[in-house]
Amino acid sequence: MARTTSRSGAPILARSNRNVRAGVTIRHNAAVTRRTGSADLPLHRGHVPPWLATRMAALGRVMAEAIVHHYGRDELLRRLAHPFWFQSFGAVMGMDWHSSGMTTSVVGALQRGLAPIRHELGIYVCGGKGLRGRETPAQLARLGDETGLDAQALTQASRLVAKVDGAAVQDGYDLYLHAFIAAANGRWCVVQQGMNQQRREARRYHWLSEGLDSFLDSPHAAIDGRNHGIIVNLADARAADSRSASLALVLGGPDRTVATLLRLRESSTPTLHLFPLPDPELEPEPEPPQPHLQMPAHHDIRASDVVLSRLHAALRAAADRGPKDFGELLLTPGVGARTVAALALVAEVIHGAPSRFSDPARFAMAHGGKDGHPFPVPLDVYDQTLSVLSHAVARARLGNDDRLWALARLDAQARWLERSASRARPAAFPFPSATPA
Repeated sequence: MARTTSRSGAPILARSNRNVRAGVTIRHNAAVTRRTGSADLPLHRGHVPPWLATRMAALGRVMAEAIVHHYGRDELLRRLAHPFWFQSFGAVMGMDWHSSGMTTSVVGALQRGLAPIRHELGIYVCGGKGLRGRETPAQLARLGDETGLDAQALTQASRLVAKVDGAAVQDGYDLYLHAFIAAANGRWCVVQQGMNQQRREARRYHWLSEGLDSFLDSPHAAIDGRNHGIIVNLADARAADSRSASLALVLGGPDRTVATLLRLRESSTPTLHLFPLPDPELEPEPEPPQPHLQMPAHHDIRASDVVLSRLHAALRAAADRGPKDFGELLLTPGVGARTVAALALVAEVIHGAPSRFSDPARFAMAHGGKDGHPFPVPLDVYDQTLSVLSHAVARARLGNDDRLWALARLDAQARWLERSASRARPAAFPFPSATPA
């Protein structure tokens, strides 16, 4: 089945499985596209306070468990490999909704949260920021000893991914974070990030092993960052001739290269232009535009940053369920309307459809942000959300997943209310995931 995005018109291939349970219909797409979009990430400094870091690790763990329970390990990898979902995931956990620090915080939270259950869940988070990123090969070697996974192949993939974005793609961003997430079946995704100090921006790169035929033929699942014009990208499929010529120069010895540079030095124009002016007649056909997520520089969340109809639907669904009904359903004392509203947004991140994540700022309405935007993190609401999800996941481990499906029904009700309130069809972007009925 071929689908198109409303923004680009690019065909997206997807195979669907339909899972029906407890009145909720969810479509799970098994295929994945490679490049899914880009985003601008303002460069911010600071640190996550311990009280929030602990809670982010706990919430990241139960949400990852819920996704694996409903859709499997491969789907969790697909989502982590998509920039829109990744940003929404971090926002719902209380991290700054638009900051470059989102990447470091989410990776760290998953590492800490999943470490105690990594063998049970079959998801392993290696690497990280700075020195931790350079320790990835050693961590993968230990993982191979513990699980029997092919550590050599995983290590080679990790190194190639880092080399491609650090050397083959020369876009002015220096890599400082490399996270390698592997599954028990040998599949993996990579999230890594570079920094441009002059522009005060970060660029995040997403990779996914599923459907990856070559590390050097347009391999990225996504690249996040502002388009600043022409770059050197030897990982593009159209650069095959350039790669072959480079290899021939190396194998041919230094004489030819040195002779060329000597001629340039002695000529009237000794400068070797890295970016020559493009020849319109020789330029290839441009690729269809990809969805672009632009994170603004302002800290406060404004109406223009949120699709208000979606936020209204989530809050309305929470109100219609009612604290009493939802509390009885989940058998969790003390769950109030504010917690149900937060759970509605968390449920959307777990079960959301492709078009749901074009406005990551909306998910900050669940638990606020560490810097007070849109509001300070309400610890009582955050802890109640954790309690509800933890109990639901614990019961699901024992074969009783009624409480997890209650969250799915809450999300389905929000989608129904949104469709009822407005017939306007939201813009979609290519991300195979769960789609509502």
